[in-house]
Amino acid sequence: MSIARRTDNPLRQPRTYGRALVSVAISTGTLYLAAGLLPGLYLHDPLRAVVAAIWISIGNAIIWPLLIRFALPVAVWTLGLASFVINAALIWAIINGLEGMEVTSFWTALAVAFLLTIVNTVVTGLFGIDDDDFYYRNVIRRQARKHADTSLDEQVPGILFLEIDGLAEPVLRRAIRDGNVPELARWIRSGSHRLEGWECDWSSQTSASQAGILHGSNEDIPAFRWFEKERGAFMVSNHPAGAAEIERRHSDGRGLLAGGGASRGNLLTGDAEHTTFTISALHARPTRGKDYYAYFVNPYSVFRTFLLGLLDIGRELYAAAQQIRRDVVPRVHRGIRYSLLRAVTVVILRDIAVQTVISDAYAGRPVVYSTFVGYDEVAHHSGIERYDALDVLRGIDRAFGRIAHAAETADRPYHVVVLSDHGQSQGVTFLDRYGLSLEDLVRAVCEADVMESPFAVDEGWATLSAAVSEVLMQHSTMRRVARSLPSHASGDALVLGPGHEVSSEQGGAPDETDGIKVLASGSLGLIFLDETPGRRSLEEINARFPRLIETLVGHRGIGFILVRSEQSGALAIGTDGVHHLDTGVIEGLDPLLPFGPNAARHVRRTDGFEHVADIMVNASFDEQTHEIGAFEELVGSHGGLGGEQMHPFILFPSELPWPDEPVVSAEHLHRVLIGWLDELGHTAARAGHLERVREDAPTA
Repeated sequence: MSIARRTDNPLRQPRTYGRALVSVAISTGTLYLAAGLLPGLYLHDPLRAVVAAIWISIGNAIIWPLLIRFALPVAVWTLGLASFVINAALIWAIINGLEGMEVTSFWTALAVAFLLTIVNTVVTGLFGIDDDDFYYRNVIRRQARKHADTSLDEQVPGILFLEIDGLAEPVLRRAIRDGNVPELARWIRSGSHRLEGWECDWSSQTSASQAGILHGSNEDIPAFRWFEKERGAFMVSNHPAGAAEIERRHSDGRGLLAGGGASRGNLLTGDAEHTTFTISALHARPTRGKDYYAYFVNPYSVFRTFLLGLLDIGRELYAAAQQIRRDVVPRVHRGIRYSLLRAVTVVILRDIAVQTVISDAYAGRPVVYSTFVGYDEVAHHSGIERYDALDVLRGIDRAFGRIAHAAETADRPYHVVVLSDHGQSQGVTFLDRYGLSLEDLVRAVCEADVMESPFAVDEGWATLSAAVSEVLMQHSTMRRVARSLPSHASGDALVLGPGHEVSSEQGGAPDETDGIKVLASGSLGLIFLDETPGRRSLEEINARFPRLIETLVGHRGIGFILVRSEQSGALAIGTDGVHHLDTGVIEGLDPLLPFGPNAARHVRRTDGFEHVADIMVNASFDEQTHEIGAFEELVGSHGGLGGEQMHPFILFPSELPWPDEPVVSAEHLHRVLIGWLDELGHTAARAGHLERVREDAPTA
């Protein structure tokens, strides 16, 4: 299934008949159940439930597609409530129009519709049934074709890039072996796809990886967040202003998604013309499109997702309690607020992303890139291969199956590529193991003020902020309300969660920036000793804080630090040795040895960044247990060197070429992906896009 088969009529697919029969059977059983529970629903004989179920299915197949043309905008504005009410009215009319059945009130019809949603959700979930009914796909297809770009050649195969945020190649291989991703395993075992690993950069996190993958450059992105002395401002990758600035610095108009592509749920746009829930687009060039409307086509979507969200909250609270009861280590605190956030990222945004990508395929978008963040979110708090993280991975695998099956009916043939931007490594946090944070350690040694980090540890808040901004900020009233709350607004975007107040128009600068700043990016720490532009040298640091370097290097939780000496150049210093990065000379034991054969290459490159910290700190990596302790309160972490966080994967159609040499860096992977697009025939569309970018560029 490397190129999804095109089928002009979804009814010709053998599975469609089976799904239709299952749908009728579920509806029949639900109506029997409803007649016994609801006093306002009457069945004069059991056969009438079968007849009603068939007519409800026909009504949804024929009448609903006609109604949705007018009801869809209202459904979106009411977050799906209007479509549910309209569908209840349709059920009410159908049942009352049949002999031998009666619904005495509209409220009873609403209850019947609600029961249909519950039973469908439970049954399809228990038995793994594809719950995308063909008639809803047809509605999505018709809506999508209205917004299709007719200038694009649909004979050229497209690519759907589906990213699983934070999933390492070794973890995926074990999941395939253990049956946790049956859909992806089937692709590999059939020979249609092959699985390869690649190595990301020292800044093993989303902004660096997506900048490299989507734009071909991740220069001067030293971490997830950093301080720019010349501006006196923080750069925060997942805040709208920060993401927009990162994209401005790295985009040349020829990104991976240029030429009519779509960016869904990403940090950066990749120069896509169509964007939803993409953080950089919220601030840089906000789009108020209707590309996510496909989610609201099915009248049961919102309530189904709501029910699954409630189940996920219960699942999370139970899993957290079990970790405490069993004294599972490592673990971090997981409260009710996290369980709510998890439900959004794991269930709601996943369901919206699936329907949006399907809509893109039906609209004939030449290339689509969509990020699924649920696994990364749960692995941070639960662990990279704990049961609940793998359960989320199973849900993503089913979602990819739904996308692939739907893409088979698109007019354009599609390749489906699954990849990750980085992995995660696991371990007891620095604070939990040593009783103090990196900030505390620096404060104690320097005997100076250290600014407390104002930033939210949980990346899920940014994803939620993007979704809420995209949906709610379409309305002028909501925009006025948001702008009246400057601590929660950044341009046309809402910023939710802890640390929202640092997201300003300048990219995230708090009112006071005095003092030493210690920032964490998973297992990577950054220490900025002052606000004076320029990087402090090793000699300057030793003169001002004589014990700082010695204390950091000697700490068991720190693997190595990167500093620059006026005399010796860039140095990676560990407890028992020094690696001279400019010359390759090693004194004592090489502190980079546990971090892989390309560690020196990664560290040397970061040393050349303009905004590298005065001191870069990488946590220690245990080669026996493969554990690494994060400087944030996360069980699974990424951002530095060490372990599986450096080893993402790509699963792609077997007929596409793969380099003989190892793919090291996101920029290298970008060149491979661009080569695929050129080989498939996307060159003309991308060249046309670049011409439009040049024409639209402001003149000096």
